[in-house]
Amino acid sequence: MSDAGAPVPASMKDDGLDAALLDRLFTQSVVGLHVLDPQLRVVRISSLANADLAEQVIGRHFTDAYHLDRPDAAGKLLQRVLDTGEPVHDRLIHGRIKSAPGPNLSYLVTVFRLNDKQGRILGLLAAVVDVTEREKARTRAMYRARLLKGVGRSLDVATTCQALVEAAVPGFADFAAVEVLDDVLRGADPPMGPLRPDVPLRRAALRGVSRAALRGIEGGGDRTGLVGDTRRLPAHTPFALAVSDLQPRIVALDADTPWLTADPQTARVIRALEAHSLLVVPLKLHGAVLGLVSLYRCPGSDPYDENDITLAQSAAVHVALSIDNARRYERDHVIASTVQRRLLPPGSGAGVAVDTAHVLLPGRNSGCWFDTIRLSGARTALVVGDVAGHGLQTAIIMGQLRTVIQSLAGLDLEPDEVLARLNDAADRLADERAALPPGDSLHRESLKASCIYGVYDPFTRTCTVARAGHPAPIVIAPDGSAPAVDVPEGPSLFAADSAPFATATLELREGSILAFATGALLSDDASATRIRSALARPDRTLQELCDGVVYTLPGDSVPDGAAILLARTGAVPPDHVATWELAHDRTTPAIARTLVRDRLVGWEIDDKTVEATELIVSELVTNAVRYGTPPLQLRLILDRFLTCEVHDSSPVAPHLRHARTVDEGGRGLFIVSQLATHWGTRYGRHGKALWTEQEVPAPSDEAGPTAR
Repeated sequence: MSDAGAPVPASMKDDGLDAALLDRLFTQSVVGLHVLDPQLRVVRISSLANADLAEQVIGRHFTDAYHLDRPDAAGKLLQRVLDTGEPVHDRLIHGRIKSAPGPNLSYLVTVFRLNDKQGRILGLLAAVVDVTEREKARTRAMYRARLLKGVGRSLDVATTCQALVEAAVPGFADFAAVEVLDDVLRGADPPMGPLRPDVPLRRAALRGVSRAALRGIEGGGDRTGLVGDTRRLPAHTPFALAVSDLQPRIVALDADTPWLTADPQTARVIRALEAHSLLVVPLKLHGAVLGLVSLYRCPGSDPYDENDITLAQSAAVHVALSIDNARRYERDHVIASTVQRRLLPPGSGAGVAVDTAHVLLPGRNSGCWFDTIRLSGARTALVVGDVAGHGLQTAIIMGQLRTVIQSLAGLDLEPDEVLARLNDAADRLADERAALPPGDSLHRESLKASCIYGVYDPFTRTCTVARAGHPAPIVIAPDGSAPAVDVPEGPSLFAADSAPFATATLELREGSILAFATGALLSDDASATRIRSALARPDRTLQELCDGVVYTLPGDSVPDGAAILLARTGAVPPDHVATWELAHDRTTPAIARTLVRDRLVGWEIDDKTVEATELIVSELVTNAVRYGTPPLQLRLILDRFLTCEVHDSSPVAPHLRHARTVDEGGRGLFIVSQLATHWGTRYGRHGKALWTEQEVPAPSDEAGPTAR
């Protein structure tokens, strides 16, 4: 049976019990009890709170007896409890006795109003618990959580260092600086400790609670101390010692600190911050030195202690791992970027009747490429491609695809056939990667690439285009308008889809601009519109137009990198080309030789080249008369090369043969191959063309009919 309702013994009602209870609380309680009168003056405190506390605080106003971070807020809090009678529970307050030295402590305060039996207000009772160590532990835990959340999410050294100082300030430090070895920032291997005094460190990140102090640092007599600056650690300083024995150390700071004379830069920082405690932690990994972290605490914060060293060391290990990963990525990126640059053409080569320009924006992706390939018949192939991914292997795949497409372009295939054969080569590369051992990291990395390939013919003023998973080109007419372009999209390279590629023939007026770009620049309709607007300036040079496209890009909009290739179409000058329709009979070779000689003499070609060209034309025309079908056409094109073309309607291609000594014929194409720099066969809708190219010596004077 419950005794909750049992009557209270008379002895328990004696006022002596209340007095004994109060005496025991105020002499034995580990909780600091403070009794305040209605004027908020301290009238009694528990004796175990502090042996000398009573003499220092009794009789004084609460906010006068204690040094508080926010005295006005504390006074209003006490007055509100006194006025309303509503208690306040577990309110965190930072402060200390005014006469006591040292930093403020953390207290958990609960306040009640005291009334007598008649309801008159007697004052306040404040229960105070010192939770300084608990708050320090909580601060360390918050720092650790911020550090784990922010550091290691980027493969950029500067971003990693900035995440460290943002996690440390505020809370764990009032000012933080991270310095990294200059060579490490460039991707080099870090040196083993101890660090030589002549090795430069670069300031990678900086953060402080006080903006005024930061302005004071930055506004010094020189730039030393700013992010990006380098310095060598002065000897006999905590910084030099930390990278020597690779051990962290806590340093008390005051005006008489002797080593500050050897380090005026740090002395200026300490004066501006009024810092009183410094924690120096080396960034090390497997005995190698990557950098240094400097953490400062200023007035109002506790000095660093051994518990802070333990946390700072674990944080430094995490940061060092992240910096090392970023360093390795940076080194791989530099190598991949170098390979990418070496595999790309050094410039945008101009064709016979087309001018080109390009821009390659660097980024994480190392698979962007472009190309301008000179083809027979004054035609020009324009190529832009993109291999998804980053690193050396991506750059290698890019180089392999570019080499394949250059070889295919030399075969004078149609654009759709070029991409089909390129896709076959891509499938073989994918099969090779799939055959790697399962433990190889490349075995799990899929391949993906896109490409657009177009051939511009100045005689027909058309560009035949095919694309493999790539954005369609942009065409800008000479008047600045942007006609619609419809180019069927084929499957991406390395894709499982085996759909055929298709072509579209774009009719272009002379002076039109053709823009091929990677997907990062043509990701949506808005970006395409932005590029069209930037290119609608026919009065500008191609390079200015390329730069104009870059200027319109939003900041950091292409972190993976991008490429754009521009071509301005033209025509072969009439005085640089000669075309003849020839009869299909045995006298035609002789007639062709005469026509060619007369034209070359008019072009002031040297005699040796004239004789070689006569022989080449004679052999090509003879071959067409014997084995081809009418109609026959002979065309000469004069540019940096002298091109000879013989067209007929037969689809059968001749083959070079090595005639035996007793053979009367069979040496025609062999002779042609010896006299010409390049030669080959090109197929079209209405037959084929045998063509040759010869290098033309530069004229010895300026009296020639045209500039070549």
